[in-house]
Amino acid sequence: MTNPVVEVSNAVVGYDDKIVLRGVSLSVQRGDVVAILGANGSGKSTLVRSILRLVPLSAGEITLFGDRRFKKWQRIGYVPQRIGAGSGVPATVAEVVGSGLVARRGIFRPPGAADRAAVTTALDAVGLADRAGDPVSSLSGGQQQRTLIARALAGRPELLVLDEPTAGVDSASQAAFAGALGEFVTGGGTVLLVAHELGPLQPLITRCVVVHHGEIAHEGSVPAPAGHHADPDHDHVHPHAPHETRGMWGA
Repeated sequence: MTNPVVEVSNAVVGYDDKIVLRGVSLSVQRGDVVAILGANGSGKSTLVRSILRLVPLSAGEITLFGDRRFKKWQRIGYVPQRIGAGSGVPATVAEVVGSGLVARRGIFRPPGAADRAAVTTALDAVGLADRAGDPVSSLSGGQQQRTLIARALAGRPELLVLDEPTAGVDSASQAAFAGALGEFVTGGGTVLLVAHELGPLQPLITRCVVVHHGEIAHEGSVPAPAGHHADPDHDHVHPHAPHETRGMWGA
């Protein structure tokens, strides 16, 4: 039996004497598309950030691809929460996507034909091939988010981690996300995504994990919407709160 892509065992995370995650355990197998759902402040983004070693554990253990001391980060593509416009960085869409190849090829080796082909393929996957030469600052918020997903895909990762990729973006971009993820999974990829709502991504989900007050409250099929989220005319576009808005190039 192969090792899980992600294995979280009794993870505890705390900030300033406040426990954010309490004994969380989670396993993600190769080919899984796992959605982590939960209300704002539930700990779902903290869980993903701890998996990526961006947040230290207070207790517990996390292994990636069977390795407790994982360092081959080129095997993982990460797309953080939707973050504002381009912060004045004078880069084209293709240049931003191409930056996703640096970890794999090394900082000192110039891009070659294979790298340029990877950028083109990634932009095709998210429906932005026609914007390759445009400044990223000229794109809409949804298109910028699609650019970040293309950057992650260009690095040819085995695991794609996305933190609320469709929050606050238009329906066309949400559909493009779903198509790109579908192709990634068909090609053998594994996906771990944080979401407030799934929208067009829902048919791709193989397992759902609901985090509530720092603990896993449900694991299995996607639960039915409740309350106002079940209304037929409910708006599934949720921009982030002001304190979550950062420059596109922030972490």
